[in-house]
Amino acid sequence: MTIAPSTTTDEAPHPATSPAPKSGWAPLRPLILRLHFYAGVLVAPFLLVAAVTGLLYAASFQAEKIVYADELTVPVGDRKLPISEQVAAARKAHPEGTVSAVRPSPEDDATTRVLLSGVPGVDEGHTLAVFVDPYSARVRGALEQYGSTGALPLRTWIDEFHRDLHLGQPGRLYSEFAASWLWVIAAGGVALWFSRRRALRKLRGTSGRRRTLGLHGSVGVWAATGFVFLSATGLTWSTYAGASIADLRTSLGQTTPTVSAAAGGEHAGHGDAAASDGQAAHGVGLDKVLAAARAKGLGDPVEIVPPADASSAYVVKQIQRSWPEKQDSVAIAPATGEVTDVLRFADYPILAKLSRWGIDLHTGILFGLANQIALMLLALSLILLIVWGYRMWWQRGRGSAFGRPLPRGAWQQVPPQILVSLLAAVAVLGYFVPLLGIPLAAFVAVDSVLGEIAHRRGRRTYGSGTAAK
Repeated sequence: MTIAPSTTTDEAPHPATSPAPKSGWAPLRPLILRLHFYAGVLVAPFLLVAAVTGLLYAASFQAEKIVYADELTVPVGDRKLPISEQVAAARKAHPEGTVSAVRPSPEDDATTRVLLSGVPGVDEGHTLAVFVDPYSARVRGALEQYGSTGALPLRTWIDEFHRDLHLGQPGRLYSEFAASWLWVIAAGGVALWFSRRRALRKLRGTSGRRRTLGLHGSVGVWAATGFVFLSATGLTWSTYAGASIADLRTSLGQTTPTVSAAAGGEHAGHGDAAASDGQAAHGVGLDKVLAAARAKGLGDPVEIVPPADASSAYVVKQIQRSWPEKQDSVAIAPATGEVTDVLRFADYPILAKLSRWGIDLHTGILFGLANQIALMLLALSLILLIVWGYRMWWQRGRGSAFGRPLPRGAWQQVPPQILVSLLAAVAVLGYFVPLLGIPLAAFVAVDSVLGEIAHRRGRRTYGSGTAAK
């Protein structure tokens, strides 16, 4: 498999005429070869950035545990204090903002997180996480937190670097462009590698460009499945392709459900004071709410979200994203502590489950450390493949520039039924994945122009030679 720029010595020759269409793989290979080559040259730099930043992100989970050990862990005590006392201690130390959620200590040596929103100096969409010792209610520190996975400043910085290079919404185009093309380059590379004669795929006893190609292809074939997976899952939350996927899931009734947070009927309006007082002590209070959730089978780790207003309920949801996923949630009336709605992860639509598993596997959460190591190996493989690809291009000769353009008449060699199917597939993909379709159209246009220029130069050269004779 070839993931970065490469050309081979068995490129199709430049036919002087357009021969009759051939059948089988032969007419497709020149097209895939050129597409793979152009994509390798032009997309590889974006893939390299994505691979390097992805490698850092996969390592950030373990780094976070080391850097923020004082905030995240505590000595194990005899008895954990009620959640309400822990929240009160956090509010005494940080009275600013409002309590948006509470994450009780999920393990014996873990702190409780009290999440505050609307805190001055905290970025929009982020919260201030106050870390409380569950045994003594001593505040051990406060850090800015982002996302449902509880990313702290180090991981948040790397995550945003990987996602948009800290350029905001415009920067997300780079990662979507890379994800749109990674699966195409990987699939094309696998097809080209296995189309080579078995003898040419051997690595032992080779040297020079052939050895580089052997390393490139062998590693690429082993990593191709992982690349296709990263590409597909990465597109699910991209700007343009992600919107298309969301629309498709909506039309199929496969969106991710949410528990109803309405207190409902006679329970509405009986919460304690105003929900904006920041005390997170509406109605029956946090301790009884947590006990009601436990009674419904919601084990650690959980997050408690206070009522948004006087007509809303508490929402308690499991937040374990590692295997097995724990994503059940319940709504609890603040006036009575009665459970008003229950949503089980087992009842999610199949595409919602697959999306959850895919994203968590992509981000290194689903299988913990093993998942993160696998992602780091994939990222290293992609880096090596890109370096080898450019090395093959260099070994072929600097004067080759962008290689030979697609031979004139190559399209005519493809059987009509295959060509029509290909064009239809490209049109559909281009519509749903625009950062694949638009560059692909540009590649074809540029190569067509280069092919025409080469053809005209060849005719002039041939004509001059004939005249000289």
